Amino acid sequence: MNRVTRILVILFMLVCTVSITYASGTYEQGDQGQDVVAIQARLNTLGYEIVADGDFGPATVNAVKAFQRDRGLEADGVIGTQTYRALMGRDIPASRDGSSVLVRRLTQTSFRYVGVPYMFGGTTPNGFDCSGFVQFVFGNNGISLPRTADQQFEMGQPVSYSRLQPGDLVFFSTYASGPSHSGIYLGDGKFISATSSRGVAVDSMESRYWGARYVGARRVL
Repeated sequence: MNRVTRILVILFMLVCTVSITYASGTYEQGDQGQDVVAIQARLNTLGYEIVADGDFGPATVNAVKAFQRDRGLEADGVIGTQTYRALMGRDIPASRDGSSVLVRRLTQTSFRYVGVPYMFGGTTPNGFDCSGFVQFVFGNNGISLPRTADQQFEMGQPVSYSRLQPGDLVFFSTYASGPSHSGIYLGDGKFISATSSRGVAVDSMESRYWGARYVGARRVL
C-alpha cells in the first residue's frame, strides 16, 4: 500500500462513526481497526505521541503504558475497562453479538488489500475484480460466496439502505444492468470494493457515481 492510499484509509477510519466492537472486552497488541485509531488519536491529544494508523503495535503499547503509569493504573499496555474509561471518558464497548468479531476480521482483511490493482477475473492479491475481492475476503474468514456479483446478490437476506450494517454486501449496476458490481459495507456510508480505475479502494455510497448506480444490499452474516 503506498503512502497516499494508506493516509486515505486512515482518514476514513478516523471519521467513521460506526464502532465494530471486540468480544474480548479489551484492546491490546495485534488489534486493528477504527476503534484503535480513536484510541491512538486520544493518546495524541493527551500528549502521548503515537501515529494513528489503526494498528495496535509496540509503539501504541508503550504509549498506553505511559498513560497508565501517569494515571496510577497497572502499566500492562492493555486497554481494559479502567484504562479505557480513564482514556476515553466512557465505558468500553461491549460485544453486541458473536458476529461483531467476524465483522471486525472482515474489515481488517479488506483494508489489507487497499491499493491492489484491478484485474478482470482476478481472485487473488495479485489482482482482483469486484466479486473476486468480495469472495476472497469472505472466504478468508470462513464464509463461502459465489464467484460473480449477480450470484452474490442471491445470497443471504435483503437489507434496506437505512438498515445497512458493516459487513453487508452492497451492489451496483455498472457495466451491465442489474447487480454487476459488489462491495463490502464498512459503515458511515462507506464501502470497499475492487474498482476498475483505482483497484481496491474505499468509496462513499452517496458519491455521484456510486449513488446513482446502487441497486441493493444483502446480509450474509
